Parts: sequence; structure tokens; C-alpha cells
Amino acid sequence: MDGSANTRRIVVVGGGISGLAAAHHLLELANEGVADVGGAGATATEVLLLEASARLGGTLRTTRREGFLLEGGPDSFISEKPAALELARRLGRGPRIIETNSEQRRSFVVRGGKLHPTPEGFQLLAPSRLLPFLTSDIFTWRGKARMALDLFLPRRTPTVGTDDESLAGFVRRRLGREALERMAQPMVGGIYTADPEHLSLRATMPRFLDMEREHRSLILAMWKAARRQKSAGRRAEGASGARYGLFLSFDTGMQTLSDTLAARLPADAVRLDTKVESISLEQDGHRWVVRTAGGERVGADGVVLALPAYVAARLLREADGALADELDAIPYASTATVNLAYRRADIPHPLDGFGFVVPFTEHRATLACTFSSVKFPGRAPEGHALLRAFVGGALQPEMFELDAESMAAAVRRDLRDLLGIEAPPLFAHVEKWPRSMAQYHLGHRERLGRIRARLARLPALKLCGNAYEGAGVPDCVRSGEEAARELQTSAPSKHELPQFNLHGKRVRKRHSESGF
Repeated sequence: MDGSANTRRIVVVGGGISGLAAAHHLLELANEGVADVGGAGATATEVLLLEASARLGGTLRTTRREGFLLEGGPDSFISEKPAALELARRLGRGPRIIETNSEQRRSFVVRGGKLHPTPEGFQLLAPSRLLPFLTSDIFTWRGKARMALDLFLPRRTPTVGTDDESLAGFVRRRLGREALERMAQPMVGGIYTADPEHLSLRATMPRFLDMEREHRSLILAMWKAARRQKSAGRRAEGASGARYGLFLSFDTGMQTLSDTLAARLPADAVRLDTKVESISLEQDGHRWVVRTAGGERVGADGVVLALPAYVAARLLREADGALADELDAIPYASTATVNLAYRRADIPHPLDGFGFVVPFTEHRATLACTFSSVKFPGRAPEGHALLRAFVGGALQPEMFELDAESMAAAVRRDLRDLLGIEAPPLFAHVEKWPRSMAQYHLGHRERLGRIRARLARLPALKLCGNAYEGAGVPDCVRSGEEAARELQTSAPSKHELPQFNLHGKRVRKRHSESGF
């Protein structure tokens, strides 16, 4: 499928949410006439997406079973990062978006084998409200006094080589050991499944470092922000832990987003079960050759690699060994989700929240558990409940190695101890995601700088995905769309933008005075 000399071909490798967003946005930009990159006599550009597996969507996997709606990967996206929400609306899926249950917006932290409510206004690392923090039994009085010391500690003055700091080091320095072990580690672990001793705060949550720089004290910064919200007349989020009002999903599950994107691509623009073995530059140094496991050579004027960094490294080894080394150095953790369906009467706990997180110091198999049927409507039939546990991560890789049956049994033991559930579930559904969560270790931002420098030497090659500047669905959507935009605006002037519309029909544009 080599296009003519007047056809520009963009190959997107990887059909997860990042690759789908990139391919779709290439089509959007074409229809909007972004950038005058078409020359006289140019025709169209083909967008070809190659996916090694038999399905699109990556970790966005929604399954229906016996009236339950199961999420195998992410169960929501955050509106504060707008890329996913804006994309859903452009796709016409705005009416399918749902918010979290407004009546149970709180979470729990396990301490001493029991669930304790997260203090209202506690945002990942520090409290924004005094009384709920003081009355919480998650921390000892010694721990609370140490956290309060943050109000008086001086800000750290960064020196050369000390701009980056681990989450663990930062929290211990500002708030003490209890704050790290009982709150920061499990809360952040639920997002990044990371070891806080290695996690770069600057690469993951720079706002806390900015708080220290601007306000000296994290707690003081939180209080000031709460007062600004109140004076502006905005209703403060009453949820404990995460700001659950920001979390959204679809009434038919997260796979709605990837399925809709896939349906908008031309039928001949997607090849499943097509593993790419390598990519290299042709002798002229301007065009790429994509080689598949089936022996096919696909010529490409531009390439988007929407893949885990270690897979991209393998493909790029021939083209740029130094770039491949940098990509291969980004570590990954493996995680699994365990969905368990129950009769509501078999769960003694009131499930009066969205779930709980488990500190590593509790020595449990479960990292966290979401009460899915409480968090979002339509996840379980009437009179039933759906729980979703997380297993594995950087701190418990041995748990990921268990087979599905053993993993579900380990989670069930935790649910028996923590929620009092003795009855067996109606079923357990396990999804395992090996090496799926990129770990933003210390020095991650510097590594990204070196990766960008190497990419700048290579024509029309872009990277996107969760390995670089954000792990959530909105981050992946944004990275895919940015890759598409950058590829378009850097296109050689002799080529033209993609000429498919969003319904898969090829479009022939008339040339205007501006060259389109």
C-alpha cells in the first residue's frame, strides 16, 4: 500500500488511546485546513494505524457481564485536564458523560486493619481544613504535631542539582514520616503505582513544590487557596481525599471513548494483528521505512510511535541507538484490576464512600479498592454491588505474578478482613497489564530533555503515550493530539494534509489562493 509521489503517508504505531487520538486528530486538522503544507498538484495523505493486538483501545477495556459493567483499566478521567473532555464533546459523546455520585464523595484509608475516613479537605499530601485533620484518627497526635510543623519550617532553597526531589523525601521533610506512610504513599500509589522513594515530585506533582516556593508552607498554601475559593463564592469540594467532583466517565464505560475514535477512522486506515519490528530512515534521510513482523515494508513520510517507551526503544534501535537507550531507561510497573460482583446483602459494610487505599505498611495484597457501583451509576444491577481492586505496582511486583485465581483469592481475604465479606462473589474478573505504568523517577524531566534533543535530529518522528508527561487518560489524549499537530506543522511543503473526513470518506479539496 505505497501511495503515489503526491501522497503523504503518516503511520501511527499503537492503537491505544494515545495512538487513536493522534490518528483522529490528523483527520481533524486536515478538515480544518491547519497549516498550508500542500503544494500545487498535491493530492492526499493516508493515515495508517498499525496495532499489534486484535483490538484497539489499549487499557480502555469495558466488559459487560451478567448485568455488571466492568472496567479493566481506567474507570474515569479528570475534567481539570480538559483534553479528554473536549475530545468527547467533539466526538458527540458529551451526553453520555456522567459524574460521580454526589452523595458519597469521600474515601477511606486503612489503618490497623480498619477503614478510616480521609479528613475532609485533605488533598493528597496536606490538609486544607484544620478541624477535620485534628479530629482524624488516621494520624497519631505526634504525627499531627509533626505535620503542623510545616507551618513554621523554612522553604528549601534549591541549589544546582537539587531541583528534583522524591515524593518521599519531600513529604518527610515538610510533613514527617506518618504523613508519608499513612497518606501520601497510598494516595499517590493509587495514581502512579510507584515507589515514593524514587518518584520525582517535579515530574508528577510540581504544584506542591511551587506551593513551597511561593508560600513557604504547604498547609498555609492550602488554607489560602480555600479562602480564595470561599471569597469567590465557589462551593468547596466536600469530598475527602480526591476531588471527586472532577472525575467523569461514560454511562457505557470508558471504552466508549476509544470505540468512538476507532469508528471515525477510515476502514482501510487500521490494521490489527500487525506487529511492527523496526523503523528506519531511507537512504535519503527524509522518509521512513516501517517493517512489520509479516515481512511488509511500509514507506512513511511521518511516524507517530504511541507505544510504551521500551517498545519504542526496540523499534528505534537501528535509527538512533542513543535515543533508544534513553527510552529503554524509563522504568515500568505492572498492575492488575480485580472486579468482584456481589449481592448487596452479602456485604456488611455500608459502602458509604467511593473506596479505600491501603498503605504499604499495612502489608495487604490490595493497593486500593473502588466501590464501583457507588462511585458511578449503572455499574451493577439493582440489589447488587461491584467492587474493583488494584494489585501489583512498583512496591508489590510479586503480587502481579500470581495467576488470576490466586490474585482474586488474595483480594477476597483483604475484603473479608476490611469489609467483613464472608460470602463468595458471584464472579471475579481479572485483567493484568504487564509493564503498563511508566514510572517517573528522579531525573525524568532531564531525560525528557535528552529525548527531545535526539528527536529533533530525526525528521517527522513523534512520540506519545503515558511515558512522558502524564499517565492519565487526558494526558494520553493530549500527547497524541500534540504529536499530530507537531507532525502537521513540521510537514515538508511539497506534501498536503490528510484528506479523509471524520466519517471515513476521502475528501478532495479545491485549491484556494492560500494553496489549499
